[in-house]
Amino acid sequence: MAGRSKIAALALICLCLFHHLEITAAKEFTVGDSDGWDFNVGNWPDGKSFTAGDVLVFNYAKGAHNVVVVDADGYNSCTAKSGSKTYTSGNDKITLTKGTSYFICSFTGHCDAGMKIKIVAN
Repeated sequence: MAGRSKIAALALICLCLFHHLEITAAKEFTVGDSDGWDFNVGNWPDGKSFTAGDVLVFNYAKGAHNVVVVDADGYNSCTAKSGSKTYTSGNDKITLTKGTSYFICSFTGHCDAGMKIKIVAN
């Protein structure tokens, strides 16, 4: 019986360690680096590696832009569907999920001027 308790305790410790390692592995990325969320950020993701759980930080002047989560069609057409999640704080933090995520600014002409990014997280 004591052997089973030790094994169960060890398994619990291992699970806690793995969970902790997964949480600490997440990275925070400032979109557009020092320029922030602005025009012509489309190439910003190039050369970067993103993982589910990483956090994108969108810095911009509040009221001058926004961040809208869209699908591939919205990204390609620069249009957001009614009810799309929209961020407006000027310091928005969005946690990535596995797969492809698309973000645009929905202010008139901003997306068309390059204010959109596509992120693939593994």
